[in-house]
Amino acid sequence: MKGVAVVGLGYVGLTLAVTLARKGFTVFGSDRDPRVVATLAAGRPHLFEPGVEDGLREFLGERLRVAATLPREPVDAVVLCVSTPISPESRQPELENLREAARAVGEACPPGTLVVVRSTVPVGASRRVVLPELVARWGRARLAFAPERTIQGQALRELEELPQVIGGLDTESRDAAAALFRRVTPRIVPVSSLEAAELVKLINNCHTDLIYSFGNEVALLAERLGLDPLELIRAANVDYPRPDLSKPGFVGGGCLSKDPYILLNSSTSTGNRPWLVGQARGLNEYLPIHVARRFLEMLRDTRGTLEGGQVLLLGFAYKGWPPTDDMRGAPVLQMLDLFRGEPLTLLGHDYLVSPEVLRGLGVRPTTPEEGFAGSDGVLVITDHPEYAKLDLPRLLASLRRPALLYDCWRILDEPVVRAAGQVRYAGIGYG
Repeated sequence: MKGVAVVGLGYVGLTLAVTLARKGFTVFGSDRDPRVVATLAAGRPHLFEPGVEDGLREFLGERLRVAATLPREPVDAVVLCVSTPISPESRQPELENLREAARAVGEACPPGTLVVVRSTVPVGASRRVVLPELVARWGRARLAFAPERTIQGQALRELEELPQVIGGLDTESRDAAAALFRRVTPRIVPVSSLEAAELVKLINNCHTDLIYSFGNEVALLAERLGLDPLELIRAANVDYPRPDLSKPGFVGGGCLSKDPYILLNSSTSTGNRPWLVGQARGLNEYLPIHVARRFLEMLRDTRGTLEGGQVLLLGFAYKGWPPTDDMRGAPVLQMLDLFRGEPLTLLGHDYLVSPEVLRGLGVRPTTPEEGFAGSDGVLVITDHPEYAKLDLPRLLASLRRPALLYDCWRILDEPVVRAAGQVRYAGIGYG
């Protein structure tokens, strides 16, 4: 197997395309967004992911080709990596991108081409949405599901290290997909069906969402009791032979903010309503709103008024580590809905999100050094490691007094903040 087409060149598709090229495949990447195609064809990634730009530089035009459509020459396999968003209103999965991609494959590729779905879908969607489009044109199909489970910021490494779960329409399909991914990763985990593989992806991400939500539950309780949630969690974890408790923090991104709703859709369609998944997602979505309200309350208490105040927001991507520029599910988006309604000047900084994006959100881009100067409040939203390296004594000296520093992930040196005088320190569930 040498020729592989990858349909959809977002985070999932682009990282897979680069990895397959690195493994010796000839890869044909396609995307219907002309801006994505033009940017990649020029050798520039349209998203931040360590190693992708190097891969483009090394393979583009040779083992890696990019176009708006599928290649004319036959390929051994097509991997579908198109987006499967949820409706903002109904929270139901929207699968038209997947249906259109399957139809395009059926029209462009010869019968017998292996089709692998990698997009996250409700259980049964590969069989219900993709398969009919292929069978209508081919009579039969070889179809598999192989979920993507990497983390942004480490995707290229994890593609080669994580076990690959694979389910197939039949044994032939599963084995063919296994042969493809065996060239990528050392361990294949075969499961009994398309549906089993689809559900594995969903339960992986929903479990992660659930773990994080409990840390947030602890933080909200600690806040009410006047206790330090990090002290509680650290003490609970010391040499205790059970699963560690997670620190409180924001949970966003393209997967964790979406997949719980896809699992809920899969479950309720069978007549079962999960007990935990929706509650965990609800808590994690509530946390940015709670923090924004708490920050405003503390800032008002510190200054006496919000009128004429200046606030610096640090971290606009959905997470700080591993670093990313992805703003899907970013906590700052919900916070800004509240901040823009107050008489505040909003300054902002992110190491990877562009200044143009910040301006589009109604925030004035700045550097951390310029942003601290004259600000009344600083909200550190993400745990990007560079924020922990800031020259804190110098920056704190440039704040107006009294001031508030709300450090969501507690990555700054609290004693240094308190020693600065007239600077109130707080974090999620703390202060």
